[in-house]
Amino acid sequence: MDFELNDELKMLKEMSYKFAQAEFTGISHECDEGEKYTPDIRRKAAENGLIGAWISEDYGGAGAGFLGNAIIMEELSKVDMGIALNVVAATFGCESIVHFGSEEQKKTYLPPVCRGEQVSAGAFTEPNAGTDVAGYKTKAVKDGNDYVITGNKMFITNGSVCDFMVAQCITNPEGKKHNSFSLIIVPASTPGITRNKIHGKMGIRSSDTAEIAFEDVRVPRANLVGKEGNGFRQLMHFFDTTRVMVAAQALGLSEACLETSIKYVKERTAFGAPLGSFQLTQMKLTEMAIKVEALRGLIYKSAWLLDEGRPDYTLAAMAKYYGGQTAVFCANYAVELHGGYGYIDEYSVQKWYRDAKILELYEGTKEAEIMTIGRILQAR
Repeated sequence: MDFELNDELKMLKEMSYKFAQAEFTGISHECDEGEKYTPDIRRKAAENGLIGAWISEDYGGAGAGFLGNAIIMEELSKVDMGIALNVVAATFGCESIVHFGSEEQKKTYLPPVCRGEQVSAGAFTEPNAGTDVAGYKTKAVKDGNDYVITGNKMFITNGSVCDFMVAQCITNPEGKKHNSFSLIIVPASTPGITRNKIHGKMGIRSSDTAEIAFEDVRVPRANLVGKEGNGFRQLMHFFDTTRVMVAAQALGLSEACLETSIKYVKERTAFGAPLGSFQLTQMKLTEMAIKVEALRGLIYKSAWLLDEGRPDYTLAAMAKYYGGQTAVFCANYAVELHGGYGYIDEYSVQKWYRDAKILELYEGTKEAEIMTIGRILQAR
């Protein structure tokens, strides 16, 4: 058992962090305050092989696997989690095309995204159904050689900037609950689509989030991903990968909170002594460090298993659950250790505090992860 990253992954880790420092730092505050998406940075990231790194070189990716992709997300998220999403999640939705799409679909949709020329989205969540995937209502009705899609999607990452989306739709309303859904590729320019950017988010404000309405949207039946009726199972497989990436976001943010707090308490004095000399300060730093290391182990193992072709749904759920908790915990302690300075935007910890909470919400709430893990443990 070797816990050491190989030389390629070490280089990728170093390069990713340097890229984020160079490209994110100067605009992070502006993008957060103005809710600005960052297409120029996305294109630069693509030139450096940071978009679709997990995708095979045959389809334009870097072939770095899911572990490499997790490391990229971790390092970029140390600087700005929202802008990191604009880079790594530019392929959001492509996971299903890679694993279940036809050869023609892979060659058509994957290379432009990896080159930074296009952006994809996963159109899954609906206004009245998020974690309850089986509660989705969007329908795709067959009409000749087409599907006609009607419905609404909510909180879609890249929703207003994507070039195409992979949408979860009911294709067989008479079928059994989990066999009634299919995934369908929908070009964003198709007539009948309305997209509205969501403003006023608490955190990750530079990342694009939108609501999408489909009104008699017609797409070819050739845009079906895999077999009709397999959409639910395909989406569950999708979460095996994306939950690991969300956990990697949490790891990067948590590491930033820890590293920044260590630096601050060594410089700040209170009662005539460095803040870091007090036992309560050391306790907070210690608890943060332990959680960071435990989370790293969960993420790296989950990503490695994906690369080995042995995805572990339970472990991915554990990483996602623990990642959200760790990020919120570390961000809270970082603000506390910075005191009043942690509450103003001169210091990044207040932004990290706002960003952290989403990690307990999207890609499955922490409550949903508990239900998943608990159910599987009892089934063994």
